[in-house]
Amino acid sequence: MGKSSTRVIYKQDSQATEEFIVMVDPDQYSKWKNGDTSVPLAQVVETFKIYFSNQGGQGLLTTASNQQLDNVFGTHKDVDVVEHILKHGREQTKSTKSSGGVHHNVRGVGDGGSR
Repeated sequence: MGKSSTRVIYKQDSQATEEFIVMVDPDQYSKWKNGDTSVPLAQVVETFKIYFSNQGGQGLLTTASNQQLDNVFGTHKDVDVVEHILKHGREQTKSTKSSGGVHHNVRGVGDGGSR
């Protein structure tokens, strides 16, 4: 049986291949997105780490640099960027195989052996 992971993906425009991604708790995100201001942002996101892919949904996820965040969002302050992504991004849930770890489409990592 697999586990699902939910991410919110932000693209500057529909033609862009560059994506900024934040991992979220789907239940808390749903409450927050629907206007429940009592839900702290720290409970909505799994981490304040902002991921980046320049190959769309199939690419390797890396941590976004401060320069990339400044260029796109006008700031690299994690709270401001995360909030922008959550407000303007699209939610995506992916099932992951239960092979001992969570996979986020990372290429070049072992073939799923146990850790």
